[in-house]
Amino acid sequence: MLRDPRHFLGIAGRHRFLEPQRIEFFQPLGQPDGARRGGLPVRLDHQIALGASDFPRSLHNVEELLHERGVDVSHETIRFWWQRFGPMFASEIRRKCADRLRSWPQWRWHLDEMFVKINGERYYLWRAVDHEGEVLESFVTKTRDKKAALKILRKSMKRHGRPHVLVIDRLRSYGAAMKAIGNAHRQETGRWLNNRAENSHLPFRRRAPAMQRFRRVRSLQKFASDHASVFNHSNSQRSLTSRQTFRLNRAAALVEWRQLAAA
Repeated sequence: MLRDPRHFLGIAGRHRFLEPQRIEFFQPLGQPDGARRGGLPVRLDHQIALGASDFPRSLHNVEELLHERGVDVSHETIRFWWQRFGPMFASEIRRKCADRLRSWPQWRWHLDEMFVKINGERYYLWRAVDHEGEVLESFVTKTRDKKAALKILRKSMKRHGRPHVLVIDRLRSYGAAMKAIGNAHRQETGRWLNNRAENSHLPFRRRAPAMQRFRRVRSLQKFASDHASVFNHSNSQRSLTSRQTFRLNRAAALVEWRQLAAA
């Protein structure tokens, strides 16, 4: 047995503090769950997935935090756990989000793109964001033309439905893509109207330096999608609500996160 006094991410600011809890390890043989989790602690896998994706820390930082709490693992082990369990949690969050959004009409979406370099070459990370700032889709392309804009539009609408209004910038590719799908009358373009999409890039920009650059398009696409899903789940926008409401939302998000890990 291993007694964990606090959640290993409990520092200051927006990071969560939990009550002391017991972590039980799976048996390596004779238990199907243990074989599936590879001998991981019951709660350690989702804590590592949260620390490696949501917070701007490197794998070495997560290793040091775990070592302080009495868990001796290397950063390569943390990388393996994150690559194995992180996409599972992120895909389940995306599925629940898509089911929820399809249940009622969508009001407004924001579309924008940012520059990302892979091995010295410029790529574009496209994002579709709803009116509350939640990232719906992330898509990486080499070009910034009509074909790329059509991909992000069709992918987002297929999964989340069609919005009443689409806020875009003055890039001509958006207008051409909107005409191609017959949605040109629903677009809005104006100064400061697309700040929702611009602000959605900030968590990625804070987290990307800890990754020490991206070397493949596939790794960038995977990280951008998983990071956006986990951040959507844990972000409560504390500046827009009271402290009591913020604490309730944060507690509900943590309970749902544990349910995802236990499934």
